[in-house]
Amino acid sequence: MKKNLFLLLIPSILFSSPYGGTLYISTISDPKSFNGIISKESSTGEAIGFLFEGLTDRDGVTTEIRPCLAKSWDYSKDGKVWRFHLREDVKWFDGKPFTADDVVFTYNSLIYNDDIPTSSRDVLTIDGEKLVVEKVSTYTVQFTLPKPFAPLLHQLGQAIFPKHILEKAVKEKAFSSTWGVDTAPQKIIGTGPFIMTEYRPAERIVYKRNPNYWKKDKKGNGLPYIEKIVMLIVSDQQAQLASFEAGETDILSVMGKDYAYLKNKEAKGRFTLANYGSGFGSNFLSFNQNKLAVKQPKLAWFSDISFRKAVAHSIDKEAIIKNVMLGFGFSQASAMEEAAKFFYNPNVVQYEYDLEKAKKILEKAGYIDRNKDGIREDAKGNPIKFTLITNAENNTRRDIGVIISEDLKKLGFNVGFAPIDFNKLVNMLTSSCDWDAMLIGLTGGIEPHSGKNVWESTGELHFWNPEPGNEEKKKAWKEGLSLWEKEIDTIFNKGAGELQEKKRKAFYDKWQVIVSQQLPLIYTVNPATLYAIRDKFIGMKPTAYGGCLHNLEEISIKPKWR
Repeated sequence: MKKNLFLLLIPSILFSSPYGGTLYISTISDPKSFNGIISKESSTGEAIGFLFEGLTDRDGVTTEIRPCLAKSWDYSKDGKVWRFHLREDVKWFDGKPFTADDVVFTYNSLIYNDDIPTSSRDVLTIDGEKLVVEKVSTYTVQFTLPKPFAPLLHQLGQAIFPKHILEKAVKEKAFSSTWGVDTAPQKIIGTGPFIMTEYRPAERIVYKRNPNYWKKDKKGNGLPYIEKIVMLIVSDQQAQLASFEAGETDILSVMGKDYAYLKNKEAKGRFTLANYGSGFGSNFLSFNQNKLAVKQPKLAWFSDISFRKAVAHSIDKEAIIKNVMLGFGFSQASAMEEAAKFFYNPNVVQYEYDLEKAKKILEKAGYIDRNKDGIREDAKGNPIKFTLITNAENNTRRDIGVIISEDLKKLGFNVGFAPIDFNKLVNMLTSSCDWDAMLIGLTGGIEPHSGKNVWESTGELHFWNPEPGNEEKKKAWKEGLSLWEKEIDTIFNKGAGELQEKKRKAFYDKWQVIVSQQLPLIYTVNPATLYAIRDKFIGMKPTAYGGCLHNLEEISIKPKWR
């Protein structure tokens, strides 16, 4: 009797179901597409990230590779033949079973389809050779490699797509226009923990819990716990802050300049503010060296290493960290962020902020203010005039751009700074190639090979000097490649095939040094990982690597917040 009375007195929260509630988040750009194979921008990945999964994934806390759609794997002694044993309890959103056919289709018909422009192909080729992907049985797939490939398990985090939904579009050569943002959300079919149910441009994307998701908790209960996700689409980072402060969203990636402001509101706002240290995500300046798109004299300036070195010496990283990030930032000189730990090389060329040194470099290279009008001219008398662009929605980059452009003006450059819409910027970067200088960033990560699509000369995102699509022009372009670009091609191929970690690191250390010497990307700063998180969650484990939602399916919402 006493025992029953005691049970009645225990707070009901201890017996409440972990299911239910809504997670509210925000983004600063509409997705450009729902097609993850052809996308080259983060907005698409952000919109469909809850919907798709790969054969493997990486633990957001330990960063170790773990099984996902593949429950296990084994490989030959020479490391060239890998067999992946797939889960047999996975269903697509429409109820169809996930099988080896979907894996083979994703790789052979999408990634390795030369008619489909995809960055995934860059990181899943070895010395230019494709992996041979074959079905062994309904739930077994075999990958045969031309040689051992160290990043394989990491790269197999590549999302898998449904053959029964997309095969027709591939056969009709219409895949690249499939799953655009005009597609009904219910037709985007994945295997992930959430299903997209609604998309209203410039307003919101809504997701509901996948009731047939394959993951279970330790007690055998189905995951995820959260019932619904609402992703608000707002105009910029300032609007994200306003939405969070108004209680409209639950998680905010905090800019350094807002840290103190939010700290004073932490208790009353019922949220927790935390600093998770040096993070991923770079901010860099790049000049367009595309010989087919950039006219003279700009092409001569942008291709001149002396010009780029002078610019590197004109970037006041300390001022950016102090005035834009209010101390919550880190100077970056290497192509890998410090947060990458093992593969990060700090021993690269550093360009201290020194305008006088920058001016001397320019004068020695023939960039002189010959008519004393305050603007330098090149050796042929052309005034140095160009436009620097960035994505307008990113307040941090806008503020960084103001500081950089002002210092470039002090060098004697006529610089116009023009923040523009993100999707327009992506189009200029990957299609029209009509730009002078750009301040943008990449998401970063702990595996260097993931950047092969940027660093390999033929990579889909080798944007400062892209391979032309015209077959007649490819030969001339290839002959005109610089020796250092060719050397980076060699490094990435050799690095991928080296299985000894220390030797592999030596390759990527050299790559980082070359980038710092040649400056195709001029790095500025990367932010500290700051999050403000509403006090409504159980099981959230934020990290610099994984963010707040790396274990989304395991996160639940406290009953009083549902």
